[in-house]
Amino acid sequence: MSKDMWRTWPSLTADGAQCLIDAADAEARRMGLALSLAVVDAAGVLLAFRRSDGAPPASADAAIGKAGAALAFGRPSGELEDALASRPALATLGGRTMMRGGLPLRVGGGVAGAIGVSGARPEQDEAVAIRALAAMEIGT
Repeated sequence: MSKDMWRTWPSLTADGAQCLIDAADAEARRMGLALSLAVVDAAGVLLAFRRSDGAPPASADAAIGKAGAALAFGRPSGELEDALASRPALATLGGRTMMRGGLPLRVGGGVAGAIGVSGARPEQDEAVAIRALAAMEIGT
């Protein structure tokens, strides 16, 4: 077998996901927001989730969907939202939420997971995600 047949990439750990949720929750509290927060690993499996008291019930699925969208495309879910205007077929990709608030977690040239934030205005959701990644020194 050729060694060119295999790839390895970083994947977020459960502890790392919980630290990211904690950082996002701290930022949401600082901003006075009640949000749902979701983190998935490189395979798209939910590793950590938190729904604050007062967060809208629908925000739970939206946060998970935003993380899934950011992971699947390797780009912020807000960019995908912008693309929907010219490519409405993107909206048919099941389980993914194409709205601001999802960011891929870039580590070592790969995508190690993603975070999704939902429950406030889209720009606030995205700001919480950006600041959580910055606090953890993770690139997007």
